[in-house]
Amino acid sequence: MTEIRHDPIAPTRTQRLTSGAAIGAHRHDDHQIAHAGRGVLSVTTDAGSWVAPGTRALWVPAGTVHAHQAHGDLELHLVGLPATENPVGLDTPAVLAVSPLLHELIVAHTRTPDDGSPERARLRAVLIDQLRVSPQQPLHLPTPTTPLLRSLCDLLHTDPADRRTLAELGRVVGASARTLSRLFHDDLGMTFPQWRTQLRLHHALILLAEGTPVTRVAALCGWSSTSAFIDVFRRALGHTPGAYARG
Repeated sequence: MTEIRHDPIAPTRTQRLTSGAAIGAHRHDDHQIAHAGRGVLSVTTDAGSWVAPGTRALWVPAGTVHAHQAHGDLELHLVGLPATENPVGLDTPAVLAVSPLLHELIVAHTRTPDDGSPERARLRAVLIDQLRVSPQQPLHLPTPTTPLLRSLCDLLHTDPADRRTLAELGRVVGASARTLSRLFHDDLGMTFPQWRTQLRLHHALILLAEGTPVTRVAALCGWSSTSAFIDVFRRALGHTPGAYARG
């Protein structure tokens, strides 16, 4: 990332971005919660990317250099928290589950100005309590640091539907399946199938936000069938891609 902007205060506000719009690399001295009331939000750092549909929120710790990207018309709710207040207890970015209650709290908190009233303070206190009990979700796609693994991952980023085995991909980048398996474990902390599934889910969420039909998303992201895609999506996100698209 280049031309990193430093915004000391993380704003608390609602912001609307059109599909494809981006907020360039920047950092805050505060923590930030970013939640998509509509559309899909992705956040990218040097360590990887995180994607969050409307049932999720992104936790961005203070000082983290990050960039936002809108997929679909995005209604972005941003909550800034002082660096001394860390209700989720995390010092790295993460995706958090957003219950219906937490969603309404975030929306209410970001759409009204801070007037210093007791009602505002109580709303914020409940929001913080809900953040404390929000579980993390496995929607992180780590970025490889080794050139060999980066070359392989770039191939699949270009075409998530590529179904070649690790051995077949290894012949393209010049490494054995054993070597690549070790690199996935040591560099990314996951297996090759786990990483590829995360990649496909990231692409699927973006395509669904852009209005692509479920059957087309399944094919573009490399699932053997629409039913296989629906099963993986439901297990990862708790609902079907059709329900997500309608929401």
